[in-house]
Amino acid sequence: MATTTKKDLIERVATETELSRADVRRAVQSFLDHVIGELARGNRLEFRDFGVFEIRERAGRVAQNPKTLERVAVPPRKSVRFKVGRLMQQSLEDGTVVISRTRDEE
Repeated sequence: MATTTKKDLIERVATETELSRADVRRAVQSFLDHVIGELARGNRLEFRDFGVFEIRERAGRVAQNPKTLERVAVPPRKSVRFKVGRLMQQSLEDGTVVISRTRDEE
């Protein structure tokens, strides 16, 4: 399994849309900044057919250091949960790649 970086995605989108890499980079970074900002405010992000990002509270607990067997208190914390949407789930199951087009291209 290969790793795709933000730079790789920017390059693909720039090539596909014939926009400059700088414009695509700004748009992608702005999108990511807004996703982080909305989650930081406690908002749920829903992208139809793609998935849903939401904040979950993880309860505090007592863990054990496996090396020393010392008990350690782990405080409660927030984490991001992603629930897969319909089209992404379908792509994962049957291996199809879905590339949507904007309305003016159809």
